[in-house]
Amino acid sequence: MLRSSGVGVQVNKNPAPAAIALYRNDLVETQRAAAARLEISGSSADINQETMVQFAGDELVLDHGSISVNTSRGLRVRIGCITVVPVNAADWTDFEVADMGGKVTVWARKSDVYIDAKSKNVEPAKQSTQSKSSRSIVRESEQRSRDEKCSAAEIRRSAAAVPGLLNSPWAVAAGAGGAAAIACWGLCHTDEPVSPSNP
Repeated sequence: MLRSSGVGVQVNKNPAPAAIALYRNDLVETQRAAAARLEISGSSADINQETMVQFAGDELVLDHGSISVNTSRGLRVRIGCITVVPVNAADWTDFEVADMGGKVTVWARKSDVYIDAKSKNVEPAKQSTQSKSSRSIVRESEQRSRDEKCSAAEIRRSAAAVPGLLNSPWAVAAGAGGAAAIACWGLCHTDEPVSPSNP
């Protein structure tokens, strides 16, 4: 459930009401002086002003801006090649992630979190793409920053790949079929009964 402060919050490019259910791949955007709160079972996330984030079930994909997460279910935050993960998923963990100007900053307010960073390198001998990852830890009350170079493109690509429900091919086909049926009823309908008693 997403609860917003009112004007300036959008879900999938549409103005959000005070409360709305979110579904996987929904995109939330907040404008200046606007904020929203995402409530999931065992977790909550405060989406601060001027932020774009995508809801992906067990993780939030941050394009830019900042979010504060409080979770006992191991809710993760992904920023392109970087993923912030609670060290102990069963413990309450409170952390903040900000992506400003290509720099990701992580602040562990309660309990520790990992920063997992992946970089894609092509290995010439095998002609295949492999992912190399590195992991660092941010201890409770500490803050760390890392450079991020692939966050914005990734969320926009994934958001574009998932069309809205009413834009899906099935919904368009159903709407076209309904319109054709109504048009035919209006044009083909006469006042004569289907089976007149005197043919």
